[in-house]
Amino acid sequence: MRKFLPLFAASLLLGACTLAPDYERPGAPIPQNWPSGPAYGEAAEKGVDLAELGWRDFFLSDAMRGLIEQALENNRDLREAVLNVERARALYRVQRAELLPAIRGEGNMARERIPGDLSGTGQPVTGTRYGVQASVAAYELDLFGRVQSLNERALRDYFATEEARRAAQITLIAEVANAYLTLKADQRLLKLTEETLAAQEDSYKLIQMSFDRGVSSKLELAQAQTAVETARVNSYAFVRQVAQDRNALALLVGAPIDETALDDAQGIENLIADLPVGLPSDLLENRPDIRQAEHLLRGANANIGAARAAFFPRIALTASGGTASSSLSGLFEPGSGAWSFMPQISIPIFEGGKNLANLRAAEVEREIHIARYEGAIQTAFREVADALAGQGTYEGQVAAQRALVEATAESYALAERRYRSGIDSYLTLLDAQRSLYAAQQELIRIQLAQVSNTVNLYKVLGGGGLEHTTEEAAQ
Repeated sequence: MRKFLPLFAASLLLGACTLAPDYERPGAPIPQNWPSGPAYGEAAEKGVDLAELGWRDFFLSDAMRGLIEQALENNRDLREAVLNVERARALYRVQRAELLPAIRGEGNMARERIPGDLSGTGQPVTGTRYGVQASVAAYELDLFGRVQSLNERALRDYFATEEARRAAQITLIAEVANAYLTLKADQRLLKLTEETLAAQEDSYKLIQMSFDRGVSSKLELAQAQTAVETARVNSYAFVRQVAQDRNALALLVGAPIDETALDDAQGIENLIADLPVGLPSDLLENRPDIRQAEHLLRGANANIGAARAAFFPRIALTASGGTASSSLSGLFEPGSGAWSFMPQISIPIFEGGKNLANLRAAEVEREIHIARYEGAIQTAFREVADALAGQGTYEGQVAAQRALVEATAESYALAERRYRSGIDSYLTLLDAQRSLYAAQQELIRIQLAQVSNTVNLYKVLGGGGLEHTTEEAAQ
């Protein structure tokens, strides 16, 4: 076997060279600068690297952190992504094993009878043969890098699967956070609706008493009842919505959730950390979906090398060495050594265009992955730009909506005093109450949109991959 080791070593060195084209990262098909204008405010030239901000430091609610931790443990989609990584790692190891010769140890015993007319002696011969040997079966000398290219393809598939797992984790964390925030917002809307219903019922009772005394009209009584029933309809709708929010959150978490952490209809404004206003520093390095697309592109590039190598001869070596004897005791006696060496060369002469078609398919596959890579960059650019536009406008919108709530509240108070003084009709008071209720609802919805936009900005800039903030980011 020592005679064959130099051949194996030479094949490993030659396998380091492939026929794959040199990889060049495609240019990013997006503008050189981030969008600017009234929607984006005055942002710093370079923002904080949110990919290094741990999710435990970004989400400030203990209940939210607990739900995210449960989801990372139990969510079935994330579990599938983790298992895909394990499978890709195993497949890569299978392909990598092709770079080395497979050596097997074998032992055998054969007993045979040779007829007399074939034995050369005229008499039948019966004999037994024992053998022990180590063999290398059909080891390919990777002269043109075919196996090396396939190994590179498997490696890139593994890396891409790992990036897909990171992307799934980041998405899951953002989905759990947004589901929790939506539940909290709907709980506040339910509470507001119940308070409005109680106020409407009190008004209805007062108008009923006035109607019984002949002070209020039948129209005012009907208007008051209409307001009560409208509020009751809204109450049932929000009760259902809160229940559905709980179900959606339980599905994301993948396990029973602690109901005590969900009952308090607290505000959502202080559940996450404020993000510093600034432009993302390196989108291509922080987004796992972009890195995944690039790994797949590099794998498709390597696959072209394997397709090109199919046009050249393939040399396979089969060798064995050991001992053979007609008796067990003679296996390791002097002179019992046996070996064989069988190189085989395969030269493509006529394949009916198969190799050309495989090469063309590999080249088209690379073009497909280039398009997907560029599409991933464009999608990421749009998502970040949208989130930055939200960051630059939601604060002002919330402030304006809060001022609108204060104004409508004052208008409602004045309408109520004028109605009780007999100056205005109940319809004027009812319109003012409806305007206040609608403004309060819209404030809660805009606050939810603002907080959700901050969560999405954290996600689209690669945040959520780390549990704790790195030291560099903390500084």
